[in-house]
Amino acid sequence: MKIAVLGTGMVGQALAGRLAGLGHEVTVGTRDVAATLAKTAPDSMGNPPYAVWSATHPRVRLATFAAAAASAELLVNATLGVASIAALEAAGADNLAGKVLVDTANPLDFSHGFPPTLFVTDTDSLGERIQGAFPQSRVVKALNTLTAALMVNPKTLADGDHSVFVSGNDAEAKKTVIALLESFGHTDVIDLGDITAARGTEMILPWWLRLMGMLNTPMFNLKVVR
Repeated sequence: MKIAVLGTGMVGQALAGRLAGLGHEVTVGTRDVAATLAKTAPDSMGNPPYAVWSATHPRVRLATFAAAAASAELLVNATLGVASIAALEAAGADNLAGKVLVDTANPLDFSHGFPPTLFVTDTDSLGERIQGAFPQSRVVKALNTLTAALMVNPKTLADGDHSVFVSGNDAEAKKTVIALLESFGHTDVIDLGDITAARGTEMILPWWLRLMGMLNTPMFNLKVVR
């Protein structure tokens, strides 16, 4: 499958690398290709710049948001939540129309420091805002409740015996995303219903961030026991 991963950070790199390893044709989207490749300093989390990662993943192309989206059959939004709508606008509504759009972003607001708050909550969600802004896209919220390493390789923790969630308005789009998650190794993918369920999974993040601080690691996840 031709897949565009929008975003060059830790989540984008993890997803692009895993998808390419599974045989997909992957293009990473960025606002400015030259500027992205010119960065030499680690990001705010201490991760190496994209060019360092790219050198070890020669099968993954880098292109503008629009070019990446235009050639893709499926897209993944791996941008920061505060920049997601703008990045998708740059990708172009026509390039998103009719395509499955996996939204992994969270509406985190770091303007007052850490831990962040949510800039949308309770009666709305970032997932819903993306679906509303791009009504012809088939948005599926997924993978926003765990760290990047576990998104793409759940078996590194408890042999993969933990839960992930999907929500969206299009049943066939969710089937496509569930199959993709299962190809990563996820065995407990729970369909929460329509895109309004993104409110719940996004509101997990304040708790998740506090727990990460207490455990001093992001390598944990939820397991729904039933």
